[in-house]
Amino acid sequence: MAMISCLIVDDEPLARERLRLLLAEQPDCRIAGECGDGLEAVQAIEELRPDLVFLDIQMPVLDGFGVIEAVGAARMPATLFVTAYDQYALQAFEVHAVDFLLKPFSRERFLAALDQARAWRQGLARPPLEPLVALAGAGRPNPDRFLVKDGMKFVFVKVPMIQWVEAEDNNVRIHVEGTSYLMRQTMASLVGKLPEGRFRRIHRSAIVNIDFIRELEPWANGELLVIMRDGTQLTLSRTYRNQLAEWL
Repeated sequence: MAMISCLIVDDEPLARERLRLLLAEQPDCRIAGECGDGLEAVQAIEELRPDLVFLDIQMPVLDGFGVIEAVGAARMPATLFVTAYDQYALQAFEVHAVDFLLKPFSRERFLAALDQARAWRQGLARPPLEPLVALAGAGRPNPDRFLVKDGMKFVFVKVPMIQWVEAEDNNVRIHVEGTSYLMRQTMASLVGKLPEGRFRRIHRSAIVNIDFIRELEPWANGELLVIMRDGTQLTLSRTYRNQLAEWL
């Protein structure tokens, strides 16, 4: 019998205790750790590499969706959401075939969800989390900061301090005050989280904070050279040039 290592993430001690007691009854489950907030969860997922995460949605510091975004949806372990969330979010879970435990839940409902996780472990494809995060998190306000990994530690980056963003493979690299951080998000998902009045896409692979633009210069083929305050030179492509008047 393959052992399933589990991580419990919930800011309520009683909720963690209930999951701990239910998991103790399962001979194929072991508890790898417990977390009381989203920041602890990101660190634990990176360090412990659990097979299964019981993830609360509404938590201080970083909510459940923020945990997924910080870790990267493609890198998340199998995830069972534990939530008292609103009906819209629950419908999103159902549409994307992601299992969840709605508080308060019964022992029978817990066992059914755990069986679903076992099926994922035995080869049944897990539903992708990124579309779920986009849909269920649509009503959330834009974050005022992002959690990013910097070597062995995590750093909160305030959104107004981001100077520009570039695509890097399937991720993005954000540039802040002479340094940069890799975020496990796509350009398309990130642009929806940035305030439109300040951040503008200038190329399919670049977003700029217009507060950090020093000057614009004519360039080849109807494009413009965007020179940032730190001297970085970027290209405003013809595709996005028509939005220039909106900046003003």
